[in-house]
Amino acid sequence: MGNLSRKDFEGRVFWYLLGNFERYHISIVNREQWEDFLSWLYPRLVRAIDLYKDQGSSFDAYIYSLVHCKSKEYCSRETDHYITESACWQAKIEEIRLFESEPEYPEPCKKCRPIPKGVRPRQILFLLLKSYNNATDEFVERTSEATGIDTDLIWEMIDELRKLRSGRDDEILDLRERLYCQHYRCLVYQKRMVNTQPGTEYYKIMKDRFERARKRYYTMKKRMGGIRMGATNRMIADVLGIPKGTVDSALCVVRNRMVPDLKKSV
Repeated sequence: MGNLSRKDFEGRVFWYLLGNFERYHISIVNREQWEDFLSWLYPRLVRAIDLYKDQGSSFDAYIYSLVHCKSKEYCSRETDHYITESACWQAKIEEIRLFESEPEYPEPCKKCRPIPKGVRPRQILFLLLKSYNNATDEFVERTSEATGIDTDLIWEMIDELRKLRSGRDDEILDLRERLYCQHYRCLVYQKRMVNTQPGTEYYKIMKDRFERARKRYYTMKKRMGGIRMGATNRMIADVLGIPKGTVDSALCVVRNRMVPDLKKSV
């Protein structure tokens, strides 16, 4: 290094590499990627200088070999990061589509389906409480008009149901988050398989992980499908202070009345 300090020498090596992109024939295709690679390489370059010993090859050949070796590691890491990121975005896009809100109309009341004839006010209230998780201001207002019950009182009933269901709702939320993470893992393993040569050891490992992750995903999805999302008839009865049988019979009448109408509309 002569009279150069250690920092000056490291800087000169770095600037030499930065200005000689064309000399190194590696898979990095443009100067912008080359600069990113050198920024990642710099700490490794410093350690490599410490380890260099004159064993017949020149320092220039030593650095040339280092660049070629580390460029393969860098490109492999970047590909893996790209696969992981693209899988994450794909999962996010699917989640956005799944939970996308319904479009808003300028005159929502005119777009609403009318309450079926013969459905009594009490039955309408039961139906609202049954689907309390999807209750909106408009839904509650229409129920209030049909039943004559104040909207604030209906919201109090809904809040009471939420308290009764808090433990189960937390369980559903936790399972939904785990299901999303498992879906994300499946996407990552699948994309890694697509970007790997079939028949290699790494491909076999990713295929095995993908198949196990997919199996677990469908098991969790089946479990999610078996969980009751809405309020039970017992909960509705407890909130209203009435016998459970009253809720059972009222909802049974509504179901029997609406099923034939739905079949006719199909």
